[in-house]
Amino acid sequence: MTTQITERGTGGGAGDDRVLRDLHARLVDSAQTAGLLDVTYRVVDTPVGRLLVAAGERGVLRVAFDVQGHEAALEELAARVSPRVLEGGRRLDPVLRELDEYFAGARRAFDVAVDLRLVAGFRRQVVAALPTVAYGTTASYTEVAGVAGSPRAARAVGTACARNPVPVLLPCHRVVCAGGSPGRYAGGAAAKGTLLELERRGVTG
Repeated sequence: MTTQITERGTGGGAGDDRVLRDLHARLVDSAQTAGLLDVTYRVVDTPVGRLLVAAGERGVLRVAFDVQGHEAALEELAARVSPRVLEGGRRLDPVLRELDEYFAGARRAFDVAVDLRLVAGFRRQVVAALPTVAYGTTASYTEVAGVAGSPRAARAVGTACARNPVPVLLPCHRVVCAGGSPGRYAGGAAAKGTLLELERRGVTG
């Protein structure tokens, strides 16, 4: 399988990069084991741009597009989850592997745990309901509002999708306007179109 996502390099030779990444991963893993680290993150290149992926002990906390500001995402994690945030480590290996499979067209649903502590109330109900919109299909904001228990809250669904802390994993890109137009997307219109087209090919191909 062709790898679809790659991590940012450190600027040295390929062999040196691998050694440094492995050493750094071991140090981060040791810090986690010792209870000195709560959140780890990595930044990877994907078909929809550079994604920051962050996780804690309970699961993936954040997926942020470059256009959303990776620094802003890290600041939110430090303020709302824990100031002990560090890049690297092996905790993220499972989700990065699943993202790789998804972008390669070999995965339709994600199995990794997701930690939704960054969202609450009705917004949490909305993002938790997003996986009910099947791969390769779309649903309107009104339809998702119904699944989330408030059929008249289509506008609130739009806000919840815009603030979804783990896009792609929880597929807010599958939520569209009632007339069929894509609507807005936190990662940008091009990213939403790419994700929908990838899934369309996965179903029809």
